[in-house]
Amino acid sequence: MNHNLPEKRCRQVAVAVAVAGALFDVTSGASTARADSPLPAPPLATSAMSVYADALENGWENWSWAAVDLSNPAPVNSGTSSIAVTASPYSALSFHHGAIETQLFSSVTFWINGGSSGGQLLAVKAVLGDGAHPGVTIGPLAANTWQKVVIPLGDLGAANRLDLTNIWVQEVAGVAAPTYYVDDFRLEPAPPPALVNVQIDARSKVRTVDARTFGLNTAIWDGSFATPTTAGLLDELANRALRFPGGSLSNVYHWKTNMSDGQTFEWATSFDAFAGIARATHAQVFITVNYGTGTPEEAADWVRHSNVEMGNGFEYWEVGNENYGSWETDHNTRPQDPVTYATRFAEYARQMKAVDCRIKVGAVIEAGEDDYSTYADEVVVNPRTGASHHGWSSVMLATFQRLGVTPDFVIYHRYEQGPGGENDAYLLGAARGWAGDAGSIRQMLSDYLGPAAASVEIDSTEANSVYDAPGKQSTSLVNGLFLADSVGNILQTEFNSFVWWDLRNSQNAGNNASTLYGWRLYGDYGIVDAATPAAPADRYPTFYVYKLLKHFARGGETVISATTDYRGLGVYAVRGRQGHGLNLLVINKNPTTALAAAITINGWRAAPKAELYSYGIPEDDAARTGSGSADVAHSTARLGGGPVLEFSAPPYSATVIQLRPARRPDRGRTDGDHGEGESEN
Repeated sequence: MNHNLPEKRCRQVAVAVAVAGALFDVTSGASTARADSPLPAPPLATSAMSVYADALENGWENWSWAAVDLSNPAPVNSGTSSIAVTASPYSALSFHHGAIETQLFSSVTFWINGGSSGGQLLAVKAVLGDGAHPGVTIGPLAANTWQKVVIPLGDLGAANRLDLTNIWVQEVAGVAAPTYYVDDFRLEPAPPPALVNVQIDARSKVRTVDARTFGLNTAIWDGSFATPTTAGLLDELANRALRFPGGSLSNVYHWKTNMSDGQTFEWATSFDAFAGIARATHAQVFITVNYGTGTPEEAADWVRHSNVEMGNGFEYWEVGNENYGSWETDHNTRPQDPVTYATRFAEYARQMKAVDCRIKVGAVIEAGEDDYSTYADEVVVNPRTGASHHGWSSVMLATFQRLGVTPDFVIYHRYEQGPGGENDAYLLGAARGWAGDAGSIRQMLSDYLGPAAASVEIDSTEANSVYDAPGKQSTSLVNGLFLADSVGNILQTEFNSFVWWDLRNSQNAGNNASTLYGWRLYGDYGIVDAATPAAPADRYPTFYVYKLLKHFARGGETVISATTDYRGLGVYAVRGRQGHGLNLLVINKNPTTALAAAITINGWRAAPKAELYSYGIPEDDAARTGSGSADVAHSTARLGGGPVLEFSAPPYSATVIQLRPARRPDRGRTDGDHGEGESEN
């Protein structure tokens, strides 16, 4: 999970029990609703990011050390509220957000009023990863007058940065300032470039694609799972990785009875039913055994039943789910204790491998050395840096080293936003964080486990947009594009799996703000709803983008270097086996503007004709209206000969461009389709 977010609660906010094939909300008992008629068109998309308009928006938080009232009724510039600020010397109104990529924004704008006295002298400052930058002075403010302030990000030292975290409006005269008022605070969008330059280096190998990069979580509450519909959907996606039994419920689930701890009803999907679908779809499998209320003996019996009695050969077994979190059930004497976890993990692994020595057993991890520090009496020293740490990961890994235990893999979960704080522009820039997390986790493994760390692989078995209470963004085109960008970024790291949360969940009211793009007025973690069979509108954009990705990359292919000079256009590249074919994934994150790209491919010459697979606004709109095809679109295009290809990416779209190598010209031929040069392999 993204450690920049507040403490996460259980994501099964709409945990559902299947009864007669329908999903029911455990909390309310109400059956989930499905839209059976076209819904209104999505709101007009905007690339601006509102910070404050009657209230803080888009995940911005109040980190002020001046006295502020965020619900001041008067005066206001627009709407119903403004921010009243009473500043002591050098104190500041401070807005905070998780690190924001600023290339897509041009300026900070807001309205300010000096109140009854006026005369305040202030400075607007940006805080980035390297600290606060010199500010831009405004004032003295006029009394009882609203004035618009526009400050280019370049003037704040914040242009083209990846790490804007705070914006201050600070008192700089060194006096107690009379109350002033701020309203309608925004980051304004920057116009996209006329041409985006893309560089592909076919000779620069990044890594080999792992088939587990394209995985889905499944769950015991899914009453539609063990059906031909599910098998057909998974085959349509070419899915090759599944996880069971489902998030936080793993820590209370007893596989033999197919019941949760203390409950008397059986869940809709048993392990045997899950295994049948997994085998039928040739999926690699992650099983999460019960750590919170289970035992090593129960886990070992599960391995025996699965791999010895049933012959499943399931290889990857996780010990518990997010055991660092207070939202997880943990009946140990010291719950959420990394020492207890590491000690018990050793026994789980020993007993499970005694049944099947071929399996791999994984431990849960976080990306920071001080994340989730539950017990103050547990402090360890990093042997490389000499610094003391007390977070879950550092204490767990130090305990592993002391016990002489090395997990086969570690498991990381990442969710980008908190509920109510969703923002489309932020989400579409968030996937770049995977590289930093991979580096942090690898460094911790090396620091605490020493040479043994080289054998430990890093996996992600949960990811999605928001960690709780999903709203309309989760079922929107934006989340589909985020999924595509996440896969593109994961393939630049050493994460060997990316398992999306999840196949089916249930619909949730969540955040349906008009500032978010999307026409489905509900959220859902699933990529499909529970309808059997599934109609086009029952498949969310995440389903269609997942389907699109099978044309981009599969296990065993080679990721190659791809760079772009504009982050609003994500571009990733993969070469097929034996060097045949080159596939590009192109993601336009701009909601309204097509982006023209000049794609230079070094070390490989492409034929001018390309196969295009795309998903974007027209397909999403077809699912809404029932007019046209909601499926992934397929076409053939001529992108131009020579070393530079020309492509225009439609707004809010993901496109896979499949290229084939050019052929050596036939002597005497002059027609373009048969004399296209030779691959430079």
